[in-house]
Amino acid sequence: MPRIEPLPWEALNDKQRARMEHTIQSGGSPADKTASRILAYAEHDHVPQDGDRHYNFPRALLGGKLLEMLRIRSAQLGGCEPCMNARKVDDVTEDVVACLISPHLRGDLTLREKRALEFLELLATDHHSIDDATYRGLAEVFTTAEIIELGSTCGHMIGSHRFIHTLDPYGDAPPVIPYDPRQVGVSWAELHGAVENATAG
Repeated sequence: MPRIEPLPWEALNDKQRARMEHTIQSGGSPADKTASRILAYAEHDHVPQDGDRHYNFPRALLGGKLLEMLRIRSAQLGGCEPCMNARKVDDVTEDVVACLISPHLRGDLTLREKRALEFLELLATDHHSIDDATYRGLAEVFTTAEIIELGSTCGHMIGSHRFIHTLDPYGDAPPVIPYDPRQVGVSWAELHGAVENATAG
């Protein structure tokens, strides 16, 4: 069994079941359905208006301060300078930011904050070391829905920050790819008026 037991099929709503069936019929594997049933713990039909959510946070159960701490630490790990320098929540002061590098050494962080930051660090640097004990520790201070949102949010942040780092947004050299208005919002096939070639060249 997976580390988090999937929602039973009958516990899913009609929309979720239809989407999962479509995935399987479209060539997905049964494992896709299992993963989707796990992710369904934290699926929102409507975004909660809790005052803590920001446009770049995919979920809302974790609260603004923790999400901001995770965002900044992910940016530090990924080398994303614009993101690590930005502050989007008043509760996350420079003193709080200073503790993110070694959260286990700080007595002023909550256990939830420490465990979430440790999970982010493992996911970013050594995801193979995340084991049963890691999830047991998370379950002591987070609901199952919060754990799913923690993982989904951290995964999104880690990938985004690494990608933005590769763009070198503070670089001073000429762009590798210059601006071309014809290339905004179009595919290669649309730009060149050709059927996209599936073979690598």
